[in-house]
Amino acid sequence: MVDAFAGTWKLVDTANFDEYMKALGVGFATRQMAGFTKPTTIIEVEGDKITLKTQSTFKNTEISFKLGEEFDETTADDRHVK
Repeated sequence: MVDAFAGTWKLVDTANFDEYMKALGVGFATRQMAGFTKPTTIIEVEGDKITLKTQSTFKNTEISFKLGEEFDETTADDRHVK
């Protein structure tokens, strides 16, 4: 099922993105920069391991995790989440 999402995805629209980021606690300056960014996301699947690569002029990130397992993540705005 996850294989259907594998590939390269380009952000097209950010409707209500500022409100979403505000609800997550993202700061004003970061929200302003992120609102203008149109990142490309690359989803790679290798067995039960998923890798998400996000590339933009703002910041590039990469995270890998296994389906069904909790993991720690540092978000693009440096928040630490599970």
